[in-house]
Amino acid sequence: MCGIAGFIDLQQNKDKAALSSLVSDMSNTLIHRGPNGSGIWIDEKAGLALAHRRLAILDLSDAGHQPMLSDSERYIIIFNGEIYNFLSLKKRLERNGLKFRGTSDTEVLLAAIEEWSLEKTLHEINGMFAFAVWDRKEQILHLARDRMGKKPIYYGWCGKAFLFASELKAFRAHPSFSPEIDRDALAVYTRHNYVPAPWSIYKGIYKLPPASFLSFPLKTGIETAPQKYWDITQIAENGCRNPIDVSFETALEELDVILSNAVKERMISDVPLGSFLSGGIDSSLISAIMQKHASNPIKTYCIGFEEAGYNEAKDAKKIAAYLGTDHTELYVTANEARNVIPDLPSIFDEPFADPSQIPTYHVSRLAQKHVTVALSGDGGDEGFAGYKRYHMAQKLGNALFKIPSPIRSLLAGTLQNIPTTRHIQKLSEVMTACDKDDLYRLLMSYWKESGRLLTTGKEPLVAMNDPAQKPDIDNFINRMMHQDMRAYLPDDILVKTDRTSMAVSLETRAPLLDYKVIEYAWNLPLHMKIQHGEGKYILRSLLESYIPKPLFDRPKQGFGIPHGQWLRNPLREWAEALLDEKRLEQEGFFNPAPIRQKWKEHLSRNRDWSYQIWGILMFQAWHERWCK
Repeated sequence: MCGIAGFIDLQQNKDKAALSSLVSDMSNTLIHRGPNGSGIWIDEKAGLALAHRRLAILDLSDAGHQPMLSDSERYIIIFNGEIYNFLSLKKRLERNGLKFRGTSDTEVLLAAIEEWSLEKTLHEINGMFAFAVWDRKEQILHLARDRMGKKPIYYGWCGKAFLFASELKAFRAHPSFSPEIDRDALAVYTRHNYVPAPWSIYKGIYKLPPASFLSFPLKTGIETAPQKYWDITQIAENGCRNPIDVSFETALEELDVILSNAVKERMISDVPLGSFLSGGIDSSLISAIMQKHASNPIKTYCIGFEEAGYNEAKDAKKIAAYLGTDHTELYVTANEARNVIPDLPSIFDEPFADPSQIPTYHVSRLAQKHVTVALSGDGGDEGFAGYKRYHMAQKLGNALFKIPSPIRSLLAGTLQNIPTTRHIQKLSEVMTACDKDDLYRLLMSYWKESGRLLTTGKEPLVAMNDPAQKPDIDNFINRMMHQDMRAYLPDDILVKTDRTSMAVSLETRAPLLDYKVIEYAWNLPLHMKIQHGEGKYILRSLLESYIPKPLFDRPKQGFGIPHGQWLRNPLREWAEALLDEKRLEQEGFFNPAPIRQKWKEHLSRNRDWSYQIWGILMFQAWHERWCK
């Protein structure tokens, strides 16, 4: 795992020393992503500068050093991530007569690009990655990102320089970068508590979408629009239209083979590795398969909390004991958990407000004390219908749209005017939905009226509100899963995991996000994923072949914290300062009235606005860190 940064400066009179100094400054902001080494490469005539920070995982020798030049010296690459099928690709390339200096996956990736072309290589490789490759012959810079969007890459123009980097903080090290908050991106952030691709919080800076690449030919000086090399919408549509016709037992066996291969490929490492084990279905299954293929007890990690309802450590410990893993658990006090909050704006250098960022950081820090790589269970809910909200939204939609719209509006208004629980509160918010897709959008929204909340800014079209991006999928649950896989997964879940783990220099790998697992999941009929209103049926059945059902058969528990309670007590002073009415007016982004109203209602316990308030607080804390 690594950090990458670079730029092409179109100005005249490019000086090699100046280019080197600038890209080194960008690289130094990413030390946490790659503490084991660094390198730069300059093409003075082209105005090109490339920088790499290395977290050594495969081939710890100098043969794995980057930037890496191909044998013919036509291509040079900086690469963040892992290519899991690099050994099989290496054998194919060796049969073509290619020889390799070292044992890194980077060298295999570079050789494949030279032998097969960039686009064919993107179809052949299986991994998580973001990379930049410079074609010295054609004078073209290419940027690419993995299918599911595990690894980040931002890009954009700053004056006459085209910049790119793993994280936004690297842009700030370039003197041409002039940060201006994109008010439209802020509008969509307040709805979802994250900024969805292709937008970033800064005007003119974008995220390369998952499964995409773009090219920057020096002769034109204009980058191409991102091009897809794999399409999750097409995969989902085809799978829903023509699901496989096999018995459940056959599907179970086939999934076991595919997932086991994904786990085994992710166990290849030249440094110590382990697994997150929360005690839930996904992490337990990954840990069980790892242990099956390991010759010694694998290392597993879990954190626990003192607060009731937020602790899975006891369940994880029982599963670890059954599997025989080398298990480490750490109980984090509320004060210890909160101590990371001041660092969140630096870890997430773009506003991000999923409160599970806090426990994810703590479990990453725990694991990093012992290992450099950890496997996780990310992807099981989105791929196998694990979220309770799918079943709830299905039932709710079936019931609500039998009620005439005027009556629904009247009921919504009544519920909004009385103290309610969070579930009733949500019900009142979705009653005005115009159809089922709009219902799910409202269900996944926090601040629903950006026009009232923001002084300026209009939500751009994104996956959940763009009619042109609506999939051709009949079943509502499948449409919800598709939306999550296209937006919530890469822009929330994977951002959270990447930034918190890389903040402590830990690489995380997610076998359930192997594209072969994802494609197989979409080819399964829905009844193999949901039975009796409970999701992940086939994953549960597979886990039962590894672990006795009583050890894991319990209600799903999110990886959360009691941030709503904290905001009323130990975090109240911190929150009050950030939500001060005069401060909000002076900064000019938000209208104070709706924020202060929700804050008052939250403090009085008449409403639970914890997620809405957390979103504003995370923006305010980010703004204080980066914009003052």
